Amino acid sequence: MTALPRRSARNRDIAVIDVGSNSVRMVLFRIEGRALWPIFNEKVAAGLGRGMSKTGCLSEEGVETAARAMKRFAALLDAKRVKERYAVATAAVRSARDGPDFVKRVREESGIEIEVISGEEEARLSALGVLAGSPDADGVAGDLGGSSLELTPVSGGRVQAGVSLAMGPLALPDGLDTDPKTMKDFVDEELDESLPMLREQGKTLYAVGGAWRALAHLAMETLDHPLRVLHQYELKQKDAAKIADFAANASAASMSGVQGVSGKRSEQLTYAGLLLKRLMKLGKFTRVVFSAYGLREGVVFDHLSRRLQAEDPLIAGAEALAHPAAPSPGFGVALGAWLEPVFAGRRKDESVRGPLVRSAACRMADLGARFHPDHKADLSRELVLYAPFAGITHRERAFVALAIHHRYSGKKGPTNTLIFDSLLSEDERSDAAALGLGMRLGAALSGRSEKLLARFALVPENGVLRLETPARERELVIERAASRFEQFAEAVDRKPEIVEAG
Repeated sequence: MTALPRRSARNRDIAVIDVGSNSVRMVLFRIEGRALWPIFNEKVAAGLGRGMSKTGCLSEEGVETAARAMKRFAALLDAKRVKERYAVATAAVRSARDGPDFVKRVREESGIEIEVISGEEEARLSALGVLAGSPDADGVAGDLGGSSLELTPVSGGRVQAGVSLAMGPLALPDGLDTDPKTMKDFVDEELDESLPMLREQGKTLYAVGGAWRALAHLAMETLDHPLRVLHQYELKQKDAAKIADFAANASAASMSGVQGVSGKRSEQLTYAGLLLKRLMKLGKFTRVVFSAYGLREGVVFDHLSRRLQAEDPLIAGAEALAHPAAPSPGFGVALGAWLEPVFAGRRKDESVRGPLVRSAACRMADLGARFHPDHKADLSRELVLYAPFAGITHRERAFVALAIHHRYSGKKGPTNTLIFDSLLSEDERSDAAALGLGMRLGAALSGRSEKLLARFALVPENGVLRLETPARERELVIERAASRFEQFAEAVDRKPEIVEAG
């Protein structure tokens, strides 16, 4: 894709129009630092690639539908005064004999200039989107579109050279989708040349694309996964194979009743499931992680400054989510640094991401500032569980959400504990509660002022947790703050002690 000048502004709106084989979709992103928030999302199921395997041309009906959609998108963006807009077309338009005619028509009727990207560029941008949503991704990004499958190695925050294969459901030869044996042989043959490259990568496949997203929703429903968030939902190879077999034997009508699985998508799930199953087996992947970030997010990420690209999406998302409600935006950062010495090294088997996750949670310590006091805990917890920020696993989401709940509820846990009991160990639930109580202490002690918080210190030592207060200002530790300190010390298995310092 042609590189455009990068802008230094941290907050801006960017529209991306993805002209695919199945659908034409526009997503308007609000960019807040490194955080990508989809604030408007509209899709038209044009089906441009329908019948192309026979005719070599775009669907006539699809062209009419897509052209109307593009005129609407242009009008919407003009009304919203969005200047920065990118339109990209993928496999169907680049392969069709009449693709250039379609691009010309759209330009003349709507003023939108569509860039028809190569298969290699599509692979790069899709993989870049995976990294935008999961910066520590290590494996292969697999983007299943209507007409093509892009496979691209990702590791160390970088995208390597990928391949684009004509393996989308709309590109299947006639009759292939009715014979499982023939379908399997086709998949194995088409993947054969790419297998050496796949087997040299990590053990994780990052699945992108509507058909695989629908398969993930089917898996969450079938396996009764407690947290219905698609991004970074993962399956082990065995469970992925189980869902693929289920999709192959279930009727389209029964699958279309699953939330997130449309009628048109359900028709493609047999092939999507078989492809995923064979790809994981032949590529020797041990798990698949579904990514809500793909080509469109890759286009946006490609136009961020290098500095913004290097920022952590979880930290950026936490700050962007909490900033509108936070009376003192810097308080959460200071609170995280203030509490970290109590938690650092507390668990010998802690993940290296533990400090980062705690820091993100503390940045959202004021998330409920504008909510009704009776509902702060519930509303803040649910917002964290389902907010569309990136760079966070389902387990980490549950941990942060539970910590935020205890930030507002104190020792009282949530009424429904299914998500937390399913995704977190007993120690993780205990640590989340302790972190919430620590946030609660810091807020009460400082009045949510980072400057005042800095006058106090927490010192864990020999089974004791000391709260060091400024000399001659012991009265700052009022009864409520002292009570919360005692609760926090108990939660981290230490004896509380308040002393004057200096």
